[in-house]
Order: sequence, then C-alpha cells, then structure tokens
Amino acid sequence: MAGRIEDYALIGDMQTAALVCRDGTTDWLCLPRFDSHAVFAGLLGTDEHGFWRIGPAHAADAPPPRADRRRYRGDSLILESEWDTPRGTVRVTDFMPPRDGAPQLIRIVEGVSGRVPMRSALRMRFSYGRVVPWVHKVDNRTVAVAGPDSVWLDTPVDTYGKNLTTYSDFTVSPGERIAFTISWQPSHKEPPALSEPEAALEATEGFWREWVDHCTYHGPYREAVVRSLITLKALTYAPTGGIVAAPTTSLPEDIGGSRNWDYRYTWLRDAAITLSSLLRTGYRDEARAWREWLLRAVAGDPENLQIMYGIAGERELGEAELDWLPGYENSAPVRVGNGAAHQLQLDVYGEVTEALHLAHMTGLARNDYASLLQLKLINYLENHWDEPDEGIWEVRGPRRHFVHSKVMAWVAVDRTIKLIESGDADGPLEKWRELRDDIHRDVCEKGYDKERNTFTQSYGSKELDASLLLIPQMGFLPPDDKRVIGTIEAIQRELSTPDGFILRYPTAGEEAGCDGLEGDEGAFLACSFWMADDLAMIGRVDEARKLFERLLSLRNDIGLLAEEWDPRLQRQVGNFPQAFSHVPLIDTALRLTASGAYGG
Repeated sequence: MAGRIEDYALIGDMQTAALVCRDGTTDWLCLPRFDSHAVFAGLLGTDEHGFWRIGPAHAADAPPPRADRRRYRGDSLILESEWDTPRGTVRVTDFMPPRDGAPQLIRIVEGVSGRVPMRSALRMRFSYGRVVPWVHKVDNRTVAVAGPDSVWLDTPVDTYGKNLTTYSDFTVSPGERIAFTISWQPSHKEPPALSEPEAALEATEGFWREWVDHCTYHGPYREAVVRSLITLKALTYAPTGGIVAAPTTSLPEDIGGSRNWDYRYTWLRDAAITLSSLLRTGYRDEARAWREWLLRAVAGDPENLQIMYGIAGERELGEAELDWLPGYENSAPVRVGNGAAHQLQLDVYGEVTEALHLAHMTGLARNDYASLLQLKLINYLENHWDEPDEGIWEVRGPRRHFVHSKVMAWVAVDRTIKLIESGDADGPLEKWRELRDDIHRDVCEKGYDKERNTFTQSYGSKELDASLLLIPQMGFLPPDDKRVIGTIEAIQRELSTPDGFILRYPTAGEEAGCDGLEGDEGAFLACSFWMADDLAMIGRVDEARKLFERLLSLRNDIGLLAEEWDPRLQRQVGNFPQAFSHVPLIDTALRLTASGAYGG
C-alpha cells in the first residue's frame, strides 16, 4: 500500500525521477524519461504494479518498518534513511547520478551499528504495472525484459526469484556497504556498463555542491529556498531545458475523487515562473536553456501556441485512462497524457512575455528570435484578447471572460511596449499603447464589483478567484489602490480555509461547477504564497511573514510540497513535488527578505 504523499522523497537525474517512501519503498519510477511508462507504479495501485523495497527484514504479515530518520545529504538530492532496530542501526542511501549513459537508480546499504538482517524486494512491472517482464540471469546480472525495455540489476549479494519478485536477503555489519543498482537500456542494445556506486555517489554529491554554490540568495530562508531550487532543477529535463510541472500523474487533488491529472509535461505558465525564480537566484544557464526550449517548441507557429508541450517540445499529449490501476487511495481514474493541452488560455501569453522580459532585463544574452516571438504573440493578442477562454486553472466547463486572463494579456502588451521603448525591437508603439489602455479599461469596467470593492473571477460573476492576487504583482494596479486592497481582503474572507490558507476558487455555491468537475479540493499552495506576497506589498508584513512561515511548516520532513493542502485531512494532496508550489515559495522568501519581514 502506498504511503501518504508527504511520506515520499524525490531523487532524480534531471531526466526522470523516483519517489522513495519512508519505509524504503520506491513506488514510482518512469524510465527513461519523466513521461515514459512507469516501471514502478505501486504509487497508483498496489505492490502488484511494481515497487522496490530495501529495509530491515520483517515478518511477512507485518508492514515494513518506517525509517526512524531521513534527510538529504547536505544541499543535494541524495537521500539518507536510517532505521534503529533491536539488532542495530542501518542506513540506506538512495540517489540517481546525473546521467552519463544508462539511467541508474543506486541504493547503498550501510551498517551503522550491530548486525542487521536486511531484505531487498524488487518487483519490476512495465507499462504502468500491466506487463510482467521476463526475468533471467545474464553473466551473473539479473535482467528484466519486456518489449522495447530492459532493466538490469547489479549487486554483490545473491538474488533469487519468488512470486514474480527478485529478492536478496543479507546481513549488514558496522562499516559494511552493499550496493544495489538498476539500469535501464533499450532491450535490443548491449547490456549497460556495470555501475561504480561509490564513485557515482561522490560525483553526484560534487555535482549538487557545485550547482548550489551558484545560488545568490543568502537570506534567512536559505534552507527552504535552496531545497526548492534543487527540486526545480530536478524537474528540469537536462537534454532540452524543458521543465515538468511534477514528476507524477494522477495524485489526487481530492482523495478518492476524480481530480487526477498527468503533470509530467511542460506547462508554459509553470516553466515561465520557474525561469523567473531561477534568474533571480543566479541560475542563468537554466534560464537560457528554457528560452531555447521555448523557441523550439513554439517554432514558427506562435498563433497556435499551446499551454503545454512534451519535455522535448512534443505537441500531441493525448489523454487516456489506465483502467487496470485503481488509483492512489482508490482515486480514479488514473490518467496519462493531458487533454487540456489544446485549451485556449490567454494568460499564457502574458507569462511567457513576462519571462522573456525578465530574461532581457537581467542581461541574458540577446536572442533576436525571442524578441520576434514577443511581437508575434502581441499580433495574435490584438485580435483575440477579448475572447472567452478556459483560464489559468484550465477549467473543463464553458469558456468565460476570466479577469486574470485579461490582466495577463495586458502584461504581455505592456512588457512588449517596454521592449520596443528600450530600442531592442520595432513595433507599432502608439497602436499597442492604445491596446494596453483598452485592455486595462475593459478589466476595470467589467471585472470589478464596485459594491463589494473587489475584482471577480470573470466578467459578470460574483465569485472570487485567487489568481486576482497577481494584479499588484504584475503591476496592473499599484498595491495601495483601494480596489487591490479590497480584492485581497475579499479573498481572505471568502476563499480562506479554517487554517488560513487560500482556495483557488469556490467549488460549491451559486456558481459551482465552473471547472466542470465533481468533488472538492484543498487549499492551493501557490495561491497561499501569493496572499503572503500581497500582504507584504500592502504593508501588512508581520501578517505576511506569519502566513509564509505557516506555509513552510506544511512541507514534509525533507522540505517538499505537493500542489495542495487538504485542511480536513491535514495532509498534502495533488501531484508531488510540485514546481508551482516551490516557485512562489522562493518568490515570497525573496520579497520578505527584501522587506526585512522575518523573525529572529
């Protein structure tokens, strides 16, 4: 049975990622890419769908013991889990070395004290748990083969097969280190090279140490910021620069419900805000790589801009349901692919343009095609900004005139005007200044409720939406504008959970069903960070700091956040870990540090 979402730790090699539970079970791993079929899909089903557990031996009818302690080794993505048993203490170190050849997951068992009986249980299932591979020995190596895939297990201890599972039973003594490695290789190719676990561990630690040294943030929230930056780096697909929203699919926003989506793709919105955070903390290479990814993905067709692409820029992300998987805690259906890819979300034009603008302002080497892309995006918006769309939350209900979409269309035009004014591009300046004014006037007339002194989710609606918190952050109106303050206070009143976190929008009430889905959802963590940002901007800095620090307390024991927080169940929900939660954490930390709004 899968653990709670917050029971998992992330390891990865910047091309794929694995989730390791507190009991030493790897329940999720897609090979060779983030969006490949899972080899371990127990997270979305049962042990029958694939897992790899290493931990102290235990009775067959008892649950595997949970680690007494775990941590990342310094500022790295190397996980260390420790168990205290009646016979001694043992440590398991899990990591995936940055790829140089076949992808590898390496697990090193180390005796700390006493003599501890251990067991490795490896059940490989291809195609998201549906396909049982042929497992056999080749030159004293264990290999599992099915169709185009092969996974090779290397370890110095004996292995044996039982119940379609590969086991190793062994005892570890103080100072003894025993390594296990699995490597993926196309099944038609020669076997992957034998791993060198200790050398790989040293190289992996060196990689992360060097990468973190580039971080320019040294404020009071450095631990949380660095862990979030490492997580964002882990979600970056190194060969192309694409950034996945999360390494998982179908972890539910509502436990037992159907709000389950595949996040293993590159949302332009998520990637653009990730780029902003990376740029502001010193990571220019990643920003440059993402910009090049964007230009390749959009290519010569910005009029047909998609809201998301595959990690190499693929456009077709057809959605399907895997009916043989029961879902995480019976949250069905399990989905792969994402049917929202072809939605119209006008805010994306603003996010992309804002990211390109920030790259330009921070001195990223000029790219003429990036400037040309901005101009083409505005040419499209000129004729389409006043259309209804599906909005930032990619609702599956009817299109509406979402206020946030219009605000971000204004951002796109405003930033492009600034580009032209800087002399780095040519365009119809006066015409686009008029367009900027027209959009601004339209939003303030049709998206603002004078009686309640708040902007609304969409034109003609009475409902609120947490995306309205971005109005002052994007510069659409100044923070001291009474309409901004009124909107912030209205969202606090109407979209707060009992513990003070922020919902995206109402899922019950007069206009329930705007997202076209059944069920409820938890507090959206990004929106809660946005609230802390806004509170700081309007001078309520102590309140902002307290909210931010409560949000930090929701992280799991190793600093990771999912998409949402369920206030009823008091647990994390949604895909995990989530870039769209870690990015605003960084942004809010930077703002509070700049304002001096931190304790102690």
